[in-house]
Amino acid sequence: METNVRVLLSDITNPWFNLATEDWIFRELDPHTHTLFLWRNDNTVVIGRHQNPWVECKVDKMEADNVYLARRQSGGGAVFHDLGNTNFTFLSAADGYNQDANFEIIIGALATFGVVAERSGRNDILTDGRKISGSAFKHTRERSFHHGTLLIDADLGRLVDYLNPHKKKLVSKGIKSVRSRVANLTEYDATLDHEAVCNAVMESFFAFHGKRCEPETLDEQTLREIPSLDAYYRQMSDWEWRFGRTPDFTHHAETRFDWGGIDIHLDVRRGAVTESKIYSDAMDPEMITALEEALPGARYTADEIARRLDTVRARIPERDGEIGEVTVWLTGQIG
Repeated sequence: METNVRVLLSDITNPWFNLATEDWIFRELDPHTHTLFLWRNDNTVVIGRHQNPWVECKVDKMEADNVYLARRQSGGGAVFHDLGNTNFTFLSAADGYNQDANFEIIIGALATFGVVAERSGRNDILTDGRKISGSAFKHTRERSFHHGTLLIDADLGRLVDYLNPHKKKLVSKGIKSVRSRVANLTEYDATLDHEAVCNAVMESFFAFHGKRCEPETLDEQTLREIPSLDAYYRQMSDWEWRFGRTPDFTHHAETRFDWGGIDIHLDVRRGAVTESKIYSDAMDPEMITALEEALPGARYTADEIARRLDTVRARIPERDGEIGEVTVWLTGQIG
């Protein structure tokens, strides 16, 4: 069977749209057409399918700074995307999948700018021993999918801002990220930008396959006209997918107030508290019991925990001060 090529370019920087487009490409486009998708996201932390956002990220700081949280369908670790980071996606039929070729296409594109890069292990591309690209993969019986990042002019300082979590005692069954030494391509060629890199990757893609096509530009209106794609977008943007799909974990925190100590254990499943246990030497055991009983069923978010504890304050107004202190402390531990 003759294999054609197709190139899709995204004009959208919303990560939920771009990840939904990836899902649409993977599930619905013809796998016997070698497809290349090039895109980038506005300020976003993207976590792997089996990761815990509360372990990987400073969720509260992300919310305050209007940084997106996105969970991709594939595995791998947490990454920060901004407009200085370009993403590539390859789709092909499983029987025609050539992972080495995909890396060769990217490395060949970089060579046109005089950047000498090499593959490292299964996932990464390095230059001068520093990571400039990471990849993740997904396969079914009929189709294969390879996507990755290229650091062009990313704000590498923000990796620390959002990917180093607050210190807290979370025991998670999810996958933790491993940090690497990274570099921007503009350190090697200051003229590089998203458009130039995309053009080079496209030319390398065409050269490898010995065929050309007219690139297709995707915009938000086009995507919304495809019902299945809109459904994927709703999934990607939904709280249940981004947070509720988190592997089970336990949050343990303890502190001491003037009126007594608190030692709290929260079991969290699918992003919601399933069980809470509070140990305390406070003089009012009824207050501790009320706090403990208020938390199961709550989403593991600062706002939801605060709302649950506010109901206890309303029921026990004589303990308003103590419960208020617990609320401020506990919500500060989440995020």
